[in-house]
Amino acid sequence: MIRTEALDRLPVRTAVPALRRALDDRGVAVLCAPPGTGKTTLVPLVLAGLTGEGPVRRVVVAEPRRIAARAAARRMAWLLGEQPGGRIGFTVRGERVVGRDTVVEVVTTGVLLQRLQRDQELAGVDAVIIDECHERHLDADTVAAFLLDVREAIRPDLRLVAASATTDAEGWARLLGDAPVVEAEGVSYPVEVLWAPPVRPVKPPHGMRVDPALLTHVAATVRRALGEREGDVLCFLPGVGEIGRVAGQLAGVDAEVLQVHGRAPAAVQDAVLAGSSGGRRVVLATSVAESSLTVPGVRVVVDSGLAREPRTDHARGLSALTTVRASRAAGRQRAGRAGREAPGAVYRCWDQAEDGRLARFPSPEIKVADLAAFALQAACWGDPDVSSLALLDPPPAGAMGAAREVLEAIGAVDGGGRVTERGARMSRLGLHPRLARALLDGAREAGARRAAEVVALLSEEPPREYGDDLAAALRTARRGQDGYAARWKQEVRRLSGQVEGAGSGGARSDDAVVGLVAALAFPERVARARGDGAFLMASGTGAELRDSSRLRSAPWLAVAVADRPSHAVSARVRLAAVIDEPTALLAAGHLRVRGEEVRWVDGEVVARAVDRLGAVELAVRPLKQPDPELVRGALVEGLRREGLGLLRWTRDSEQSRLRLAFLHRVLGPPWPDVSDGALLAETGAWLEPELSRARRRADLGRIDAGQALRRLLPWATGEAVRLDELAPERIEVPSGSRIRVEYGGEQPVLAVKLQELFGMGETPRVAGVPVLVHLLSPAGRPAAVTADLASFWREGYKAVRAELRGRYPKHPWPEDPTTVPATRFTSARLKRS
Repeated sequence: MIRTEALDRLPVRTAVPALRRALDDRGVAVLCAPPGTGKTTLVPLVLAGLTGEGPVRRVVVAEPRRIAARAAARRMAWLLGEQPGGRIGFTVRGERVVGRDTVVEVVTTGVLLQRLQRDQELAGVDAVIIDECHERHLDADTVAAFLLDVREAIRPDLRLVAASATTDAEGWARLLGDAPVVEAEGVSYPVEVLWAPPVRPVKPPHGMRVDPALLTHVAATVRRALGEREGDVLCFLPGVGEIGRVAGQLAGVDAEVLQVHGRAPAAVQDAVLAGSSGGRRVVLATSVAESSLTVPGVRVVVDSGLAREPRTDHARGLSALTTVRASRAAGRQRAGRAGREAPGAVYRCWDQAEDGRLARFPSPEIKVADLAAFALQAACWGDPDVSSLALLDPPPAGAMGAAREVLEAIGAVDGGGRVTERGARMSRLGLHPRLARALLDGAREAGARRAAEVVALLSEEPPREYGDDLAAALRTARRGQDGYAARWKQEVRRLSGQVEGAGSGGARSDDAVVGLVAALAFPERVARARGDGAFLMASGTGAELRDSSRLRSAPWLAVAVADRPSHAVSARVRLAAVIDEPTALLAAGHLRVRGEEVRWVDGEVVARAVDRLGAVELAVRPLKQPDPELVRGALVEGLRREGLGLLRWTRDSEQSRLRLAFLHRVLGPPWPDVSDGALLAETGAWLEPELSRARRRADLGRIDAGQALRRLLPWATGEAVRLDELAPERIEVPSGSRIRVEYGGEQPVLAVKLQELFGMGETPRVAGVPVLVHLLSPAGRPAAVTADLASFWREGYKAVRAELRGRYPKHPWPEDPTTVPATRFTSARLKRS
């Protein structure tokens, strides 16, 4: 029996007529409705004709999370007075509850992606609703792009609704072809904001780590909220581990403590969503409770201010969830949960001054996540370079390049990026391509069941209490009775059913199978021991185990999960399996390279024959007669690292370089650029044949740099012979002395005793540039500096004469220096001569 009264109370009902008109006119629409308005439950029922309005149509609702998909289906079935599996059904990975009468099916976006790859036409489906699209999950963005392709090419009648819990819908409207935006008003009550930062500073999150002091403060804030406010408390934390730790610190509170996250058993999820049976409740939740779920009875929200987002370090081959500060949009969503049914309050566990510095919105996954699965989906769709996909944000080129490298290495795509038959099979497994490769190849080597067991462990990381030894975690899961073990066993059944008939692998022990499958999934993370719990992965990244880890004595590891804190050089291993060298070679054989390596190492040329697995050296022997070209390359690398000072530079050769640099700066070509960068880029033009004859560092020190530089002079144009004319080494002054010109600054410098310039009326010029004259006392100390000698004689000389004639009485100090001969000598010497 339809619960008409409950349906009529849903605020989104007022927006339904506008939504119907938009879909009738354009076939697409963006629906903006705050949480709790009924957009996830009423709108699908209306569009499907299950509320008595309009013809019956089949509707698919795509949710970002399994917990939200189940909850939405149960809620819609309840509104119709039914159980899921009748007219309302749901499908998530490993669980399908639908019947022949199902009209509305709620699926995860991942399930819908798989369905679109099998049936692009979506035969029999009249409308698709992409729910919570504002969260910008990668699967949702991809589903939207594929559905727009379908509408344009083969199903213009397919109706498409992008449903958002915020009013930031402009981008989605543009993406859907200027689709109408329909807004529904929510019924919300005022929410008082209380700023509750920790008394003492806490460390910022990094990687998966959250300062325990912050979690203690959050637990204390929950206790404070229970004492100060009425109603249930909803507390937002970044992940399952933090939920467990805060739950432990809330032991003894006068309330039922419940934990809500994607891994929570269905019974617990149902209990939370059903509401309180009388006593107070504290619901500890991840971000799944921001917008996808309605938790009745909540009057107070405690917000830790943290969230988890995917991050990928492409250079090191590491990808994982990382803890970040939640965005302001997320903070508003969380706070709004306290005002759904009555006035409420939110306790924010950070300072008000910090709030304005938070990001406005969460980072779109396409900008920060590992894109291997996305790239495989695009290749299977027939658009490997994603040039024709309608996406709100284009994928970063570097991330796509790294993703294609992974897919090509595991045989999922060919050299042109086109999907292979193997890649198509991988895409149907509902796994990340790495894990799909591990399942297919692992099943062949070790049997379907055991490969599926390990892949199931890798697809959903085991709880931390299972430890960092993957083989031990497998044994724990096999005998476990907890919620994780139940989900793991269900996934094992699903995966093993997809690779039945593969090899048995009976000769390998369980530990060997675990290591092999993990290595197949992450070949660039096979790692060899370096001692004291430290390892080097094939990717070149160091990895370290905890002091208490039982894996520290292993000669090789297959690292399944690792993260690298921002301040650390090496990654921290969180889950790994022991392997041997043959297993590493089997899994990562495509990374094996044999050849001669001649490199500049610690200031010298080192020549070796090396057999390596990525960055891991398997065998090394010295080379007695290395390839001369490789030696030359190593010497050039040495010059780049340590500088041109490795060559022999005399005072004259350094001066020659400065003269050439001056002419290049003042006159330009054909005078050469002799900067470090230019000289290192053109070593063949000036350091040959000496460079090719060199074999070691000492040989570089024998190369006369000044002579080598002469090869760069413009001999072909005839300008080279003008070097001494345009930039002379020395200038003859009136006294007859030949004074060296220094070319190191902006202007050439001539440092000369003042008496030697008597009678010189004009400043000397070099290549048209006046030299900067440093006038020296008879003792060679600076007396004055001028670039205009005539002006100095008129205006500056009198002051210098007055200051110095008493100090140097033996030297001439005429009143008019322009009328007397220049001299290097004292007055007495002049009289004698």
